[in-house]
Amino acid sequence: MYDMKAFYEAESVEDAVRLRLEHPEAQIIAGGTDVLVQMREGKRAGKELISIYGIDSMRGISLDSEENIRIGSLTSFSHITKDPIIQKYINVLGEAVDMVGGPQIRNAGTIGGNTCNGVTSADSASTLMAWDAIVELTGKDGVRRLPIQEFYISAGKVDLHPDEIQTAILIPKASYENCFGHYIKYAMRNAMDIATTGCSVNVVLSEDKKTIVRARIAYGVAGPVPMRAPSAEAAANGKSVSQETVEAFAGAVLQDIHPRNSWRASKDFREHIAVEMAKRCLIESCKLAGGVIA
Repeated sequence: MYDMKAFYEAESVEDAVRLRLEHPEAQIIAGGTDVLVQMREGKRAGKELISIYGIDSMRGISLDSEENIRIGSLTSFSHITKDPIIQKYINVLGEAVDMVGGPQIRNAGTIGGNTCNGVTSADSASTLMAWDAIVELTGKDGVRRLPIQEFYISAGKVDLHPDEIQTAILIPKASYENCFGHYIKYAMRNAMDIATTGCSVNVVLSEDKKTIVRARIAYGVAGPVPMRAPSAEAAANGKSVSQETVEAFAGAVLQDIHPRNSWRASKDFREHIAVEMAKRCLIESCKLAGGVIA
């Protein structure tokens, strides 16, 4: 069923880096929920595979010494959704990845695979983008950390050097502290479907809950890579928690997004739902933060 040239199993991060250097044309495989499907379709026929799935040090979620959230790249979607650290500090990420495929996919699929694919429709990507995630990459020269905005280069392409593997994703404390967010996925079906458009918003409100101190918004399938909407953020930052701010915020996203026509949806339709999603996500994020839309 699977046409592969060779299969190598890495025993550690160092071993995976060594295998990458020895087999530069090989494809990294983790949960296999994307790679094996593509191989079965003939897109990766005859490839060498390097499995990193057995590297347990790349699994799990923890707080580091600076209280940044560290998510090992081999952590499954199901684990992320159920993890108490995620539920306490960034529950929207758990909700977003719980929309990936079905239970079997969520049990096997990993956050690292979802981001390293480089696809704009990945359910984790827009939320990680909206929370200023940092990607940890490990290669022969050690560890490199890169803001996720710089990790995505173009459709299906990420900044991963030939000797590197992605080992973790970090959410800085400054990104999640006192921050509340909401994610909406629009798809043609209610389950097990690729997003037509995805929108993730989060806010930090003032102590009296009447002012938006900081708003962040990111989209999937609004351009070739997951993307922020800085014009919308600027339209909300420092403004009152009000319907007027919601309208200005949502209207401004059209200055930043670049959706395309496809068989799934037209450019015009994607722009229309992007505006509506921005409204709903901002309203819900403000409510979660304790604000009331006046």
